[in-house]
Amino acid sequence: MIVADIYMFDYEAVAKEAGIPDDKIAALADEVRLDYPGDEMLFELRMLRTCSSIREGRATVETAIEGFRSTRR
Repeated sequence: MIVADIYMFDYEAVAKEAGIPDDKIAALADEVRLDYPGDEMLFELRMLRTCSSIREGRATVETAIEGFRSTRR
């Protein structure tokens, strides 16, 4: 059985609206996944909220990544 990519929260569309390049989306996703291993819904929700903040100018990809990293120190 083949399952299509189904998203509960379409963070990729928001990331594209924010102008985040694919490599930066992947880097951000890697950091977020460390905080939510095995919980796809919370992962997608956090990605959506983070990408929304970037789109609205309240954060940059770099500050978001650093923020996630700093919580694990």
